Amino acid sequence: MLCSISVDLDEIPVYYAIHGWPAPERAAANAVYEVAIARFEAFARAHHLPLTFFAIGADALRPGNGERLRGLAAAGHELANHSLDHFYDLTRRGRAEVRRQIVEGAAAIERASGSRPVGFRAPGYTLSDELVEELVAAGVEYDSSVFPCPHYYLGKAIAIGAIRLRGRRSQSIITGPSVLAAPMRPYRLGRPYWRRGEGLVELPIQVTRRTRLPFIGTTLVAAGPWGARWITRDVVGEPFINLELHGIDVLDADDGLDDLVPHRLDLRVPVERKLEGLSVVVEALKHAGYRFVRMDEVAREIGAHAAAGAR
Repeated sequence: MLCSISVDLDEIPVYYAIHGWPAPERAAANAVYEVAIARFEAFARAHHLPLTFFAIGADALRPGNGERLRGLAAAGHELANHSLDHFYDLTRRGRAEVRRQIVEGAAAIERASGSRPVGFRAPGYTLSDELVEELVAAGVEYDSSVFPCPHYYLGKAIAIGAIRLRGRRSQSIITGPSVLAAPMRPYRLGRPYWRRGEGLVELPIQVTRRTRLPFIGTTLVAAGPWGARWITRDVVGEPFINLELHGIDVLDADDGLDDLVPHRLDLRVPVERKLEGLSVVVEALKHAGYRFVRMDEVAREIGAHAAAGAR
């Protein structure tokens, strides 16, 4: 049984965009790269984990960030593509812009770090058939954007509506609920993308089996160590677990994020308690017999099995 842990390096302005606020200009605006990455590196060393980091191309090119990404790659972690600018409405933009966000995002990450990304995750987990076609054309080896979680879908819709009622417009978008019918285990994308086919390897974001709760960092750190252990029991037994985290999952109110604290309850949880909860999850999965690998390794293994089965 395999498990991959990925980290979306969404920088702090991304969270302001969700609430329809202008990007902050203070030092904390780069807290994910300047603070969170070092914490994830220490966490990975303590638990002997390879991680996959999904970077935004524009962030990778900022002074100092490329050096941090190079350090991650040198330590054996994977760098993957989270688009050039993290436009939440990427699937609503023209094909030329979709292509540019994929190709230039990968190029920026490679230019900054020396590591060419082979994986992609769409901003806001929002995929479309047209976006998939551009991923294939760009030579991407796998995608990890499909999130068949009704709790997340409903929560996102409510949050966008609440922000609109306050007179602001969130840059986040909601699409049709068809994604909720997508497979919960790795598959090859068909057309539409939420059906099985013979296309690109898809590694869906993890949900629990019985309750279909989101098995992601936001849920686990909010649940605390005891709750995280309980939630983990409902994914043990899956042949592959795709645990997705965000940089903000290892930040708290003391990291200069005062403006976001009223809107993100997880920032009120001390970093030490967050890391304790994530450690509980990792050790529980190790005890259950899971081997931790990078996402590119999983994708290639799935691709090799599919090719062997076709012969």
